Amino acid sequence: MKTINIPTLAELPAAAKEFVAQMGDETVYAFTGQMGAGKTTLIAEICRALGVEEDAANSPSFSLINEYRSATTAELIYHFDLYRLESLDEAYDIGVEDYFDSGALCFIEWPDIIADILPDDTVKVEVVVNDDDSRTILIHN
Repeated sequence: MKTINIPTLAELPAAAKEFVAQMGDETVYAFTGQMGAGKTTLIAEICRALGVEEDAANSPSFSLINEYRSATTAELIYHFDLYRLESLDEAYDIGVEDYFDSGALCFIEWPDIIADILPDDTVKVEVVVNDDDSRTILIHN
């Protein structure tokens, strides 16, 4: 397990760069953490560290999936917010397995509903809110 500490919001860009530097060949990342822990904010910053334009990365809460493209590598990145997903059948309906098999990076918030169909090499990323309101990122792969 790898750990990244984020003492303040000002240190989030550095933490996102550290996250990117630690990424391996895996393409599917499942982000968990309590409501308001900062999963969307972290993913947006990771996308920026990967070369996505400043304003492009935001919460896909209303569309379930946002697609971004890195301006530096042209790599596709999919950001899923499955909070509103009600069943595994809905996940199949939107073709999540096709996204996972595409080779593109997939960052998934609220992955529990699709846990049974996540690829075996999915990297689990836990965003922990500490007592002092700082964040700790735990990366399990």
